[in-house]
Amino acid sequence: MAGQTETLIASILADIDAGRLAPGQEIDEPTLASRHGVSRTPIREAYIQLEATGLIRRLPRKGAVLFKPTLEEFLAIQEVHAQLEGQAAGLAARRISAALRARLEAATRACESHAQTHGDADPDGYYQLNLVFHETVALGAANPFLVEMIKTNARKLMAYYRARYRYPGAIAQSALEHREIAGKIFAHDRAGAEAAMQAHVLFDQVTVMDLLAALA
Repeated sequence: MAGQTETLIASILADIDAGRLAPGQEIDEPTLASRHGVSRTPIREAYIQLEATGLIRRLPRKGAVLFKPTLEEFLAIQEVHAQLEGQAAGLAARRISAALRARLEAATRACESHAQTHGDADPDGYYQLNLVFHETVALGAANPFLVEMIKTNARKLMAYYRARYRYPGAIAQSALEHREIAGKIFAHDRAGAEAAMQAHVLFDQVTVMDLLAALA
């Protein structure tokens, strides 16, 4: 039972990460049961665990839907997320290993190359590169608990961060900010890396309202 529940949770998280589940979208229980060959019991257990993290909301007699934030919720979650990502960048400036330093440089260059080659085109492709950049920074902090907190918060807003790259100039700006953050990490500038990452992650309220409307 526990193994089935963990498999279901991993599957739902993978759908969120890949953008196959949109905010407010119902998670189809019969499809999950058929895909994984399980009964309703492990599905319900998976729902309970995911609801505890805030990633889904169970509805009476309607199964579960992916979390869809209000404006106030978005701003509150984003504020916490920026602090977590900033803390990771600051710790990475002190702790990043040689191997992760090389990986971060490669991730930064990949984002720059995509921006130069594709411009505003292929935002979904850029977003995947963006995930690698942020994951590498988080791993560089050498704190697995912090990494898990970042992942959970990021998944609540992931669809909106992905949608941001559809705006003209957003990809180029992101790539520039990635280079700034990486440079401060490589220079062991903890305060600078933390501040740069927080500024990179935060959206102003007007942008948040635009993103909420776009995915309404």
